Amino acid sequence: MKRIFSNKGFRKFFFRWMVVNVVFFTVKLTMEHDEKDLEGFFSPTSLFYYFSAFFLFMATWEINDYLLKRNKKHSKLNLTRSLKIVGINLGIMLPVSAGIYYLALFPLKETLGIVCEDPELQFRVDFSRAILLGCTVIFFNMFYYTVTYQDTLQKQLEDLKKDMLASQYTSLKNQISPHFLFNSLNTLTSLMYEDRDLASDFVTRLASSYRYILDNREQDLVSLQKELGFLDTFIFMMKVRHKQAVQIELNVDLDLDQYLIPTLSLQMLVENAMKHNVFSKEKPLSIIISTIQNDALAIKNNLQKRELKEATTCLGIKNIKKRYAFYTNKQVLVREEVDFFEVIIPLLGKNITKTDLKAIS
Repeated sequence: MKRIFSNKGFRKFFFRWMVVNVVFFTVKLTMEHDEKDLEGFFSPTSLFYYFSAFFLFMATWEINDYLLKRNKKHSKLNLTRSLKIVGINLGIMLPVSAGIYYLALFPLKETLGIVCEDPELQFRVDFSRAILLGCTVIFFNMFYYTVTYQDTLQKQLEDLKKDMLASQYTSLKNQISPHFLFNSLNTLTSLMYEDRDLASDFVTRLASSYRYILDNREQDLVSLQKELGFLDTFIFMMKVRHKQAVQIELNVDLDLDQYLIPTLSLQMLVENAMKHNVFSKEKPLSIIISTIQNDALAIKNNLQKRELKEATTCLGIKNIKKRYAFYTNKQVLVREEVDFFEVIIPLLGKNITKTDLKAIS
């Protein structure tokens, strides 16, 4: 009831009610030319046909809507699924129509006050008309659904593209932010007085990190080999900065050139673990990056939650999920237990070139 009386539900109900009226009166005017017949709209016979037409129209339309919504898990409405929907729809509505007209024209004819000279002929006419109008409603509704659904998919695809571009920009901005640069330069300043050789190596790695970011700023996907190469540089810088307080282990045994992942996604997940956990030399943060067969990477860390002043927005994880949704139906999985936190990201094949519309349906 709440659905019917919502703005959208009321507009739909009113439109369909108007269609019922137009069809009913068109059929009535076509078949009844006598003024006496036309004036008898409020007769029991006319009222029965009006309300039965209203019920059958609405029921057919609603069932068709329900079947089409169930089809949304598929990427598109193909011929096989369309015929199946039509078959189910008719399989429900035809027996109902036959039952209504049979009861009205035979057992309940006198009770309802139905006037007809030949009940058997009238039953065949009424049932045939119900089949014709029912099929018209079904095919019209399916055509409308197909057109509007494709428009919706196109809009969602455009929105997803915008989100992906925004995610790329956010990811890049986070890496070259003044805060990141300040921390790196602060670490470098300390090294200048402690270990000049290490300071020189740190500068080289820092330059390499920014070179990677700038070279790949237009690429949303990079090979797993490139991403792990950048991550190795990033890990070196984090170990220099945090020493034994952060321990990052890589257990990746794959043909790295055969797989792609979103640019900077691994680095973002490592930083996410460091942001949300406390760590020290006595209680180090352990991050393990490992493969799950040839399908995914697991980024797992021990849980030592940091008390944040503001509630976390999970933007990093949302960012990665949106970027994956642009290329695959495979999900980014997040699991949190008492003592560990884990994110599992799919590995994409090198042949991935375009969006699968299933991902946004």
